[in-house]
Amino acid sequence: MATRIRFVVFSPEPAMAEPIISIRGLSNTYVSRSFGLLGKKEIKPVLNNVNLDIAPGEIVGLTGETGCGKTTLARCILGLVHYEGEIIIEGRRQQNSGKSNPPYGPVQMIFQDPGASLNPAIKIGRLLEEPLVINRTGTARQRSLKVAETLARVGLDPSYKTRRVHELSGGQKQRICIGRALIGDPKILIADEAVSSLDVSAGAQILNLFRELRECLALTVLFISHNADSVEYLCDRVAVMQNGRISKTLEL
Repeated sequence: MATRIRFVVFSPEPAMAEPIISIRGLSNTYVSRSFGLLGKKEIKPVLNNVNLDIAPGEIVGLTGETGCGKTTLARCILGLVHYEGEIIIEGRRQQNSGKSNPPYGPVQMIFQDPGASLNPAIKIGRLLEEPLVINRTGTARQRSLKVAETLARVGLDPSYKTRRVHELSGGQKQRICIGRALIGDPKILIADEAVSSLDVSAGAQILNLFRELRECLALTVLFISHNADSVEYLCDRVAVMQNGRISKTLEL
């Protein structure tokens, strides 16, 4: 009787995607004075050897108690403050300059208070167009089309171009802030408590908008929040910060 030989083919496991953000050994301190300008300088650590990888298209939550360093970590990624360690974005090591974030870079920020983020004296169309003007991107007609496209992407119609900030609800203001961040075609959004100032209904709509943007634009999002329900609903993983360190990372 002939012996049958069975061949077993082992399929290699798919390679892990290269992180779009890789943070290694990140530390940061700030200097304070106990008694005003004449007091003794005190150096206080904010971040202490933070390590974090974020894959392309991933939504990662960052949570922790007040003062644990969440916003400082975001500011380091944006290049707004000096730090020790290494931040690599899209394979490039970031320069530790501490200068202001360019309005047309691969990483853009969405802040907690949308009203304070927008100039009330300027119409919405101009607010959205401003990053394109600063970077001399396209003709006036091309910029106008880009503004209309961006408004549609964040769920607003073209009539909003002629409105001013005081005419908008909190949710609409946050959509404009998201649109302003998106208009330069970034790869990464950092949302710092982006729904905490909104009511439940508007906040839920903004969370759904982040999901839609991830799907249609392959955006990567770092979502900073105290709200456990928002983090669980939106994020793929959550990193928990404690005393300037990431104490654990959990899959959701």
